[in-house]
Amino acid sequence: MTLAQLSLFLVKLLAGTGVFLVGVHLIKLVRRIVKKSMMRANAELGAIQFTDSFIKAALYVLLVMMLASSFGLDAASVVAVLGSAGVAIGLAVQGSLSNLAGGVLILVLKPFKVGDYIKESFTGHEGTVSQIQIFYTELVTPDNQTVILPNGNLANNSLVNITMQEVRRMDVTVGISYHADLKRAKAVLMGILEEDEAVLKDRDMLVFVSELGSSSVVLGVRCWFRQEDFWQGKWRVTEECKLRLDECGIEIAYDQLDVHVDGKLG
Repeated sequence: MTLAQLSLFLVKLLAGTGVFLVGVHLIKLVRRIVKKSMMRANAELGAIQFTDSFIKAALYVLLVMMLASSFGLDAASVVAVLGSAGVAIGLAVQGSLSNLAGGVLILVLKPFKVGDYIKESFTGHEGTVSQIQIFYTELVTPDNQTVILPNGNLANNSLVNITMQEVRRMDVTVGISYHADLKRAKAVLMGILEEDEAVLKDRDMLVFVSELGSSSVVLGVRCWFRQEDFWQGKWRVTEECKLRLDECGIEIAYDQLDVHVDGKLG
């Protein structure tokens, strides 16, 4: 390589570096403008995150093509080469393409959105949706772990959206002794539901005999809470069931075994 060629290469390298830095700045600017526009249009957070990650990937690919052209590579030739290698590339990235398609389906069909609590069947993970990206979705579990799930799996498998509805039913079971006063126990438990301010009074509030078990009469306690009140309400009602039944002298049964010894020997 002659001195002139080396000098020309260095000039192109510096120019390419400048183009890259300017391109990175412009990409950030475009992403910021799109984000603000979508926020003003009250778009869902998941749609904003997905669009942002898609624009970022597309613009960086375009920037790389421009840099290749600045170093003397013909963009048309590069596209032709990529086209001829399309089958091989498709096989190599078919998982990523499946996840991309899954992300699009999630945004279109909206089985969940950012902020929903979901449980998916493929791996059994559950948590609150924190991000919907171009290839994956992030969940935050109740113990604050981050779970990364491919969009393809979420789109092609069943899942439970626990917080999609505004209200949620609570069920608690309490086993009382067969010797206990059944009607009084039911009245005590119903009183707990009627006194709890978070229990929705316009929905069914039930106390019923769920099962005649081997060691207890199993009572079901059922009511409804708003999603934001559910867990605190369930824990509170469960604790009150124990305390109130104890106050009223109603025995909460536990598994036991009665042994009868035959007095006859030999």
